[in-house]
Amino acid sequence: MLEIAGELSRWAGQGRPFAVATVVAVTGSAPRQPGAALAVDGDGTAVGSVSGGCVEGAVYELCRQVLDDGEPVLQRFGYGDEDAFAVGLTCGGTIDILITRVAADGVVAEALHAAARGEALALARVVEGPAALLGRALLVRPDGSYEGALGPTPG
Repeated sequence: MLEIAGELSRWAGQGRPFAVATVVAVTGSAPRQPGAALAVDGDGTAVGSVSGGCVEGAVYELCRQVLDDGEPVLQRFGYGDEDAFAVGLTCGGTIDILITRVAADGVVAEALHAAARGEALALARVVEGPAALLGRALLVRPDGSYEGALGPTPG
């Protein structure tokens, strides 16, 4: 996501609605590693890549869906190594992609602004557990303060 953080920071600063698809897990061989991201704004503009082309179209459509309904999606793409060549995929493996809508005033937008400025921080996303928590974000700063999925730092 760092490769597109500057552009997404601009989008958030302009109040543009957008969804981000992020590779959150890879099994076997895959063209992109965890952290790779594709974002789509309300006008259909896309930046980034999650697969180098293999599943970009399907992920683009999922981003549009998440923009429309606001519900995060965790989707698995791929085939086992034994049938990858039979269907024209040369990498085999699977990728899990989390797609979420980004609020201009949320912790993900704040993390994008900080990343664009080169500031250190960590952003964690819930990808497993209760459905109500899917996609929730937790932003942790170097001083140990945090906000997001668990609420603001106590005290």
